Amino acid sequence: MRGALLFVLALLAAPTYAFELKPFSASYTADWKQMPISGSAERSLKKLDGTRWEYKFEASMLVASMKEKSTFTVEGGQLLPLAYRYARSGMGKEKEVDHDFDWKTKQAQGHDRDKSVSLPINRGVLDKAVYQLALQKDVAEGKQSMSYQVLDGDEVETYDFRVLGSENVRTRAGVVEAIKVERVRDPTQSSRKTVFWLAKDWDYLLVRLHQVEKDGKEYQIMLKEGTVDGRPVQGRLD
Repeated sequence: MRGALLFVLALLAAPTYAFELKPFSASYTADWKQMPISGSAERSLKKLDGTRWEYKFEASMLVASMKEKSTFTVEGGQLLPLAYRYARSGMGKEKEVDHDFDWKTKQAQGHDRDKSVSLPINRGVLDKAVYQLALQKDVAEGKQSMSYQVLDGDEVETYDFRVLGSENVRTRAGVVEAIKVERVRDPTQSSRKTVFWLAKDWDYLLVRLHQVEKDGKEYQIMLKEGTVDGRPVQGRLD
């Protein structure tokens, strides 16, 4: 009897995870508020094999484009980046970044523009793409504030976030109930603002992103259509 009671208590004490990575693909409209042009964006996640995944994000407009790709693995519920690639062109802001993560030696190697990158890393360090998936996972599990160590350029930075609440987002796929999350920055250090909307009924898929840059320019992507684990995203037809 005592053994059975201890077993039950152990089950109750064990962490439970409401979120499981699932393949997705989504297309978005992309807009700069200060420019009379629109563009498009694509975001996808697919499983490569037993533990490895590939995340991609691409956005393009008439005057600029951006591509981002991350290969990562999952071990013990933890996301471990393996390789990260980023390229941006147009508007006089060309940039290329490549990072490779070696978890045996605990080293990250690569380049940020023409600058070499070589840093020691510990488990928990994420790349600039994978942290977004970690954010989806943590929001799904009910966390209200999150903090991540992210390899950003040639250094590891702390990214902080907080949940602002629920909000309905009107997309081309219908009205979607989403959790609104903002990145927390020190206003004395940066004037940038980033807000995410993650769909509650669709494994916290990103349905909207709004960003204000240092120079005041505003950028937004909004969901057009998508699938999560093969299911088409469908919101309410209000």
